[in-house]
Amino acid sequence: MNTIILSAQSDLGISVDGDKQGSIQLINDIKGFFKGDIKELVEPNITKSRNLSDRRKNEYELSRYNSLLFEKEVELKSNEDNFVITIGGDETVTIPSSLALKKVKSDVGLIYFTGASLFDTFETTLNGNLKDLTISTITGYKNKELRYYQEEAIAASRSVIIGCRELTDEQKDNLRYAGVEYFTAQDIKEQGIEDIMNKAFEIVNYKTKGVHVAFSMSFVDPEYAPGISEPKFDGLDESLVTTINEILLKHIDEISSYDFAGFNPLRDEDRKTEQIAVNIIAGIITAANYKSKLGKVERKY
Repeated sequence: MNTIILSAQSDLGISVDGDKQGSIQLINDIKGFFKGDIKELVEPNITKSRNLSDRRKNEYELSRYNSLLFEKEVELKSNEDNFVITIGGDETVTIPSSLALKKVKSDVGLIYFTGASLFDTFETTLNGNLKDLTISTITGYKNKELRYYQEEAIAASRSVIIGCRELTDEQKDNLRYAGVEYFTAQDIKEQGIEDIMNKAFEIVNYKTKGVHVAFSMSFVDPEYAPGISEPKFDGLDESLVTTINEILLKHIDEISSYDFAGFNPLRDEDRKTEQIAVNIIAGIITAANYKSKLGKVERKY
C-alpha cells in the first residue's frame, strides 16, 4: 500500500480567505516527518466574489478547479495500491475527492466529521458559501451543477454525518428528505463517540466496497481550535479527535481514502489549531502505514 498526500489548495467555497493557506501550511508541517509522495493542485489565480446575496458565487471557478481535482483523484485512486489523503482547502475539495472514489469503486460509504451540516442547497443557503452545499452535493440531494463531472452520487443511505450543530430548520428538512443519518454534538455527549462510530460503520459498510472518511476542522469547538473560518460552538474538544483516530485505525482495512479540510491559519491563535490538525493527519498516516502491513483484506460486510 502506497500512501499519497494530495494538497488541494482551494478556498473558493467560502467568502473568508485562509483555508487555501491552511493546506499549504499543513503540507509544510507534514514534510518534516512524511517522506512519501506529496502532490499539489493549486487553485487558479482568480478574484473571489464576496457578494453575500449571491447564492451561486464562485460556482464557475469552483467547478473548474474541482473538475481538475476530480481527474487527479480518479487517476490516483484507480490504483488499488494507493491510499490517498487529500488535504484542503475548504470543505468543497471533499466533493471531487469522495466522488472520485465513487467513480472508481462504484459502491462506497461516506463518514463526514463536521461542525456544520454542509447540507444546504442553492435555495436554502443563507450566505451563498458553496462549502455549505458540500455533503448534499456528494450524496445527490440537488446541487447537480456542482458535480457535473460525476453525476452518480454516493448513496445517502450509506452516508453519515457526525458532530454537526446549529442546524437550521431547512437543513434538518434537507437531511430528512435525503435520508442521510446524522449525529449531532449533543448526540456525541449523550451516546459517546465510540457507540456513534460503531453505528456509523454499520451503515457505511453495508453492501459497499470501501469507505471514504472526511474530517472538517469545524468539528472541534473553536475554544480549542480557533483557526476555523466559520466556527461552530458546542464543547467538542481535541480529546475526541484522538479517540476518533484510534477507532479509525481499527477500521482502516475498510477505509479507502481520507480527506482533511477547513483549517484557516489566518484565524489561528498560538498555532493551537495547526497542532491539532497535524496530529489528526499524523494519526491517519500511521493508520495508512498499518493498512500497508495488512495488505489487501477481504471485506467482512
